[in-house]
Amino acid sequence: MNRISRRGLCLVLAAPSGAGKSSVSRALLEREPELKLSVSATTRAPRPGEQEGVHYFFRTVEQFEAMEADGAMLESANVFGRRYGTPRAPVVEALATGRDVLFDIDWQGHRLLRAALPEDVVGVFLLPPSLVELERRLHGRGQDSAEEIARRMKAARDEISHWADFDHVLVNHDFHETVAQVRAILQAARTTRARQPWLPDFIDGLLRP
Repeated sequence: MNRISRRGLCLVLAAPSGAGKSSVSRALLEREPELKLSVSATTRAPRPGEQEGVHYFFRTVEQFEAMEADGAMLESANVFGRRYGTPRAPVVEALATGRDVLFDIDWQGHRLLRAALPEDVVGVFLLPPSLVELERRLHGRGQDSAEEIARRMKAARDEISHWADFDHVLVNHDFHETVAQVRAILQAARTTRARQPWLPDFIDGLLRP
């Protein structure tokens, strides 16, 4: 029997810095072959080892603004003076061919993406067990100054305040349990009626005398 096609979906995984979003995203991509990471466009310069179309689509400010003006961006944001956004065409193509797309964006990007594709977005927000634990994790990275950690904690409180924008909210107590929960959400979303346009004809065939 041929695999019955379905429409893909956009899985948004958002969280304050230090809540485990990157680790959960990597685990999802390793375990879900039909899930691919959305590649953003950015105006910042490539870092060593970064490849065009793999890590980012690197664009000048003028090119980026032209894409926005042409409606070629699903969402965009200004982050510390640099522009980031999601090109429309690769996402629309993926959804039409039954592939799911994982987005690593914040609550603002999630809100804009839902406005652009209201029937296709599933939002999952990850919370840390506590702010004390979140700060401990940030210190544990050993990469940031005390001032930078304070800035990240302030940003985390703002990010957390938008938790109600999301369909699903998980407290990341245990990494493996959180990955399993997000995979369950993904599987449930894949089997909604809207994702399976072939169902009416299939049901008609089952019920035909």
